[in-house]
Amino acid sequence: MSSPLSWALSLAILLLAIAIALTLVRLLRGPNAYDRVLALDCMYLNSMLLVLVLGMRYSSAVYFEAALLIALFGCVSTTAMAKFLLRGEVIE
Repeated sequence: MSSPLSWALSLAILLLAIAIALTLVRLLRGPNAYDRVLALDCMYLNSMLLVLVLGMRYSSAVYFEAALLIALFGCVSTTAMAKFLLRGEVIE
């Protein structure tokens, strides 16, 4: 792997880890449930991107499959939480 690409991937991993940590703070301290759901949505997006960058760094296809699963479960959980907050029930 070339040196500039290695530096860029290392920097991306560091910045995504910081973004996840800051989102965790918002998740724990959010003033209401809507902010917490938004923070959870942002956290799964950042973690998916972190897994994708790790897959690029280690040149492994397993990371890409894990990122796909994170995206799938994150989308479903965000939709379920939003529906619960709007109507008070998930399944009608």
